[in-house]
Amino acid sequence: MEELRIQKYLSNQGIISRRGAEEAVMRGRVEVNGKKAATGQKVIPEIDEITFDGTVIAPKPENKKIYVMLNKPAGVVTTMSDEKKRTCVADILDKTEIKERIYPVGRLDMYSEGLLLLTNDGETANKLAHPKNEIGKTYVLSVKGEPGQNLIDKFSEPVTIGGKKTSPAKTEIMEQKNGVTKLKVEISEGKNRQIRRICDELGLVVLKLKRVRVGKLSLGELAPGRWRYLSRSEMNYLKEL
Repeated sequence: MEELRIQKYLSNQGIISRRGAEEAVMRGRVEVNGKKAATGQKVIPEIDEITFDGTVIAPKPENKKIYVMLNKPAGVVTTMSDEKKRTCVADILDKTEIKERIYPVGRLDMYSEGLLLLTNDGETANKLAHPKNEIGKTYVLSVKGEPGQNLIDKFSEPVTIGGKKTSPAKTEIMEQKNGVTKLKVEISEGKNRQIRRICDELGLVVLKLKRVRVGKLSLGELAPGRWRYLSRSEMNYLKEL
């Protein structure tokens, strides 16, 4: 996502020259989100509504970046199509509104649920997914039984997966009752089925696994199967990664 000065944006869209745009702004012909624009004002075309003489100036399709947060339900595959005809994330997005081709950032296995980001911004997707950036991910995990603190502490220790040791996880017990333990787990890696594989190593039976946060992006009250565009502040966070 790129922030542009209003006159540069209008010029890039072929509406008017940059010098002409400056004059148009001073004459009050340009508005941003319903308010008169100021000379030199910065805008984010994917978020801000920009009008020129009352007409909305949308970004050219090739320049439009889309950032979506989805609460993926369990049983849905993290792909845009599936050769086995299983329900995938594309099936629960509103294709009448999202016309751009977007793709999942990272993965959630079929039986896990929660926060999944989708975008057509490859650069941002790579920043989020690359291990060197250590973007933390938070999960709420329910396991069968009421294991003691000693076993939970082992969950936080490095585990060998695929011949490589994982970075330590931060784990805390949220609740233990009726033979079920709810844990909060924070990891900075995203190895395939990492948390489930750690549980297998420790003999813990996973009942539910939900991702609730990626970096500073939180799932909040977004209901299962629902999606939304990222807010301006969330997009600013991605820009600063």
